Amino acid sequence: MEEKATIVESVIEHAQEYAKTTFELIKLKAVKKGSETASVIVAYIVVIAAISLFVIIANMGVALWLGEITGKLYYGFFIVAGFYVLVALIIHWGHKVIFKRPISNMMIRKYIKQTQEKTQSQSL
Repeated sequence: MEEKATIVESVIEHAQEYAKTTFELIKLKAVKKGSETASVIVAYIVVIAAISLFVIIANMGVALWLGEITGKLYYGFFIVAGFYVLVALIIHWGHKVIFKRPISNMMIRKYIKQTQEKTQSQSL
């Protein structure tokens, strides 16, 4: 009888260790995903900041150059502003074709690819 009790205790002990190990693995995977996500977000923020600074400085240069050509400095700024109003109107009228469909299709393709990879790895 004592032998059965020892076997049951051993099984319970192994089950507890397995649960602890599984929980630890889940935590480590979550930390990995979180750190990967954070690094991607930081990289995107840095790139967006650099591009934004470039665009702002380039626009100021173009506005000053156009102002010099037209004879009045502020005309250059009005021309650049008018250009951006046109761009905004084009994007507003065509946002479904320009942004919505391509982004939706990209996200759907990525989701399908991930689910296929999961099913393939589970079948192995």
